[in-house]
Amino acid sequence: MGYHADHEARQPRFFDQSQPMTSILNTTRIYVDADACPVKDEIYRVASRHGLPVSVVAGQFIRVPQHPLIERIAAGSGMDAADDWIAERAGQGDIVITSDIPLASRCVKAGAEVIAPNGKPFTEQSIGMTLAVRNLMTDLRSQGEVTGGPRSYAPRDRSAFLSALDQTIRRLQRQRAEQSAQKQG
Repeated sequence: MGYHADHEARQPRFFDQSQPMTSILNTTRIYVDADACPVKDEIYRVASRHGLPVSVVAGQFIRVPQHPLIERIAAGSGMDAADDWIAERAGQGDIVITSDIPLASRCVKAGAEVIAPNGKPFTEQSIGMTLAVRNLMTDLRSQGEVTGGPRSYAPRDRSAFLSALDQTIRRLQRQRAEQSAQKQG
């Protein structure tokens, strides 16, 4: 079975088409910085389980499962076009999946929850140091220093990501329920 046929055969596992589509107004949206994201399939499955909309953003169109909760965005080929698209929209109560540290910084400042594909959350407390280390490594590489690259993606990273995403969604759902209860009470 070729890639295309295998890919199509797997699509129904991402989303249960029999479930009614929930109202997506005032709900968490997951934004995926899709260029080189190794956990897109996992995101689709977790989003389906929670009934959350997903915006898959890349420079060019990429293949995504056909489902009303998934939108694919081709932000354009300009420098940081996908990052800018996400940063302009992500905010309080949303989740951004990216390994791009400057994008993570912008989204954290906007109030979004940001998770790297290895499960590492970016927070207001951690983003400053993470950005400083990134800039230092960039400077060292530009001066000819051999700094090595990031470690390769491992199965434990996928597991940590799934756990972090699920915990973040559940925490945001609890916060929304508490806010709703306070407004009614």
